[in-house]
Amino acid sequence: MPKAIFVRALTPEETGELERLAHARTKAARDVERAQIILLSHEGLTIPAIAKRLRRDAVMVRLWVKRFNAHGLAGLEDLARSGRPATYPPEQVSEIVAAALTLPGDLGLPFASWTLDRLQAYLSEVKGIGMKRSRIDAVLTAEGLRWRKQETWFGERVDPEFAEKRGALPSCTPNRP
Repeated sequence: MPKAIFVRALTPEETGELERLAHARTKAARDVERAQIILLSHEGLTIPAIAKRLRRDAVMVRLWVKRFNAHGLAGLEDLARSGRPATYPPEQVSEIVAAALTLPGDLGLPFASWTLDRLQAYLSEVKGIGMKRSRIDAVLTAEGLRWRKQETWFGERVDPEFAEKRGALPSCTPNRP
């Protein structure tokens, strides 16, 4: 039978943070549950009692109590996991974002707004970044940017010189009262 494990003595700061986290409604459920495990152990409940109350495995409860005892509040966070390294370095990602946030006219291009195809062509030809349009979209979405559909029939026109190019409106259209 495993040795009974309890959480170490908590500092007032740790207790306050754990209380706040255990009752949070906007934090991840796993973070709330981990804080509840530590607080229940601090109240004197055993590992099996905590596992039964939270409907979790005792091995998992024991893991979080041990990690908290060893590392404090930082022990309740997920550890880094292995995985494939980033395909594109941060420098390229920043160039993509910078290009997307720059007006094409400022770069001497003959159009007034970006599309994924135009951005892909610009990045490939000028910046030397070969990337598929779906990946460009994923990079921009991950950075908090999103594409909007151009609505040209109301609001500001895409082409700032549209009125000059269009010419004068015909006088046969009556003014509305």
